[in-house]
Amino acid sequence: MSSSMEICVIKVEIKDLNDNAPSFPAAQIELEISEAASPGTRIPLDSAYDPDSGSFGVQTYELTPNELFGLEIKTRGDGSRFAELVVEKSLDRETQSHYSFRITALDGGDPPHLGTVGLSIKVTDSNDNNPVFGESTYSVSVPENSPPNTPVIRLNASDPDEGTNGQVVYSFYGYVNDRTRELFQIDPHSGLVTVTGALDYEEGHVYELDVQAKDLGPNSIPAHCKVTVSVLDTNDNPPVINLLSVNSELVEVSESAPPGYVIALVRVSDRDSGLNGRVQCRLLGNVPFRLQEYESFSTILVDGRLDREQHDQYNLTIQARDGGVPMLQSAKSFTVRITDENDNHPHFSKPYYQVIVQENNTPGAYLLSVSARDPDLGLNGSVSYQIVPSQVRDMPVFTYVSINPNSGDIYALRSFNHEQTKAFEFKVLAKDGGLPSLQSNATVRVIILDVNDNTPVITAPPLINGTAEVYIPRNSGIGYLVTVVKADDYDEGENGRVTYDMTEGDRGFFEIDQVNGEVRTTRTFSESSKASYELIVVAHDHGKTSLSASALVLIYLSPALDAQESMGSVNLSLIFIIALGSIAGILFVTMIFVAIKCKRDNKEIRTYNCR
Repeated sequence: MSSSMEICVIKVEIKDLNDNAPSFPAAQIELEISEAASPGTRIPLDSAYDPDSGSFGVQTYELTPNELFGLEIKTRGDGSRFAELVVEKSLDRETQSHYSFRITALDGGDPPHLGTVGLSIKVTDSNDNNPVFGESTYSVSVPENSPPNTPVIRLNASDPDEGTNGQVVYSFYGYVNDRTRELFQIDPHSGLVTVTGALDYEEGHVYELDVQAKDLGPNSIPAHCKVTVSVLDTNDNPPVINLLSVNSELVEVSESAPPGYVIALVRVSDRDSGLNGRVQCRLLGNVPFRLQEYESFSTILVDGRLDREQHDQYNLTIQARDGGVPMLQSAKSFTVRITDENDNHPHFSKPYYQVIVQENNTPGAYLLSVSARDPDLGLNGSVSYQIVPSQVRDMPVFTYVSINPNSGDIYALRSFNHEQTKAFEFKVLAKDGGLPSLQSNATVRVIILDVNDNTPVITAPPLINGTAEVYIPRNSGIGYLVTVVKADDYDEGENGRVTYDMTEGDRGFFEIDQVNGEVRTTRTFSESSKASYELIVVAHDHGKTSLSASALVLIYLSPALDAQESMGSVNLSLIFIIALGSIAGILFVTMIFVAIKCKRDNKEIRTYNCR
């Protein structure tokens, strides 16, 4: 036997058994899918591994049933199978941002083996949401005079996006004017609107703020809203008083202005509203004026009698109060000057003046002054004087006295004679310079005092060259009435009271009664007595400076005359005195009769003139 070797090939086929289950490389699959992914979007998934071969390898994948995602199984070139996640519907992160599923890998065994893995899907945000305000318009109110940083409103625009896509910033946009931007500001992050300027209801009581909210994401679309801010009125404005018809706060009114005469127009305003701006006015003080209120203005009227001479100026104050709480008020003062009218007559200091002047005054001598006052102004109060025409002893009064028209001084134009005119009266007229002129008058009485300017005049017995001759019986007894010495003195009182005396001559034989001037014998005469006697009789008055007159009385003794004749002489003297008295009485009655007749004639003349 020979040795030999023969080689043969033996093929052994090992048949696979489905003894392995599919497995995933990781216990969890983490995916991020943008919410912007459109339906049909595919995302490859990690494949499962199964060491078995053939049909015992991974044949398919299954996903937890849902509406949003699906699986699409694909085969590679080596025959292995893999799965892709398919987005079936639109995603919305804001609705659901996380999903958890189970993926199952199945082989082809019978029964198949399987392996599972968790699938976590995070839906990432895209800027697909715009900010949204809760309201399109907001209405808020804020009091005027609110201090800076006072909150007005906090705006909130929601954006469900994440990150910068959901980060909202606020701002005013172009429709907000500069004035509004000065008064309000908005915090870009918080949306808080605050006051930054001085709010004044009277300057503006409604402001509109156009606000936009915008996220910081790409392609951001802003949201808008309108904020209407109403400024609430507070009583921060006092009433303002304007005098429409007063220049320089002075008005002139005639004192003759009647009640109801309008002296000024008043307009009162209050920039506040409602009760805060409702104003009531009144006129302060007790003055002859009143305030009449109308709907849009007021008038100040005369409400009493004006008299410049009593009150030439008034200071009026108008007070205005509003209806706010607390109440505000203001006042306005102006001056009313009362202008003069010629409404006052000149008024003499007294209605009756009397002056006493001695006779024999110097022509041109000052007598007295009259004074009249007129309280009016200017020419209305300028007083001039004149004497009212009249008669004094049938002569014009202008020949007796004159008056200074400006001062009222009265002067004598002549030397007065008491024995001719003891007193006289005249009227002085005072008139002002107004148009028409007003006047008044006063009575002036001039009393002329007697001075001892008249020397007694011896009227009895009859004198020839200052000498009188008297005859008496030689047998005249003691006390025989020789004669009566009579003297007239035109002065009055003591100046005209005459007494008699004997100064020289044969005074031892005769005596004279100082009062009645009777010259009587003081002794008897005899045949041896001388035939004639001389007496110097003196008649003198009793003035301070006595004046006198003297006469020489020659007394002759006549034997032819007896006592009876002497008695007859006495009777003749008595008859002479009685006759003089009778004549004086008749003259007095005649004067009374003439005076009554003249008065009656004057009355008839006046009656005729009146017709």
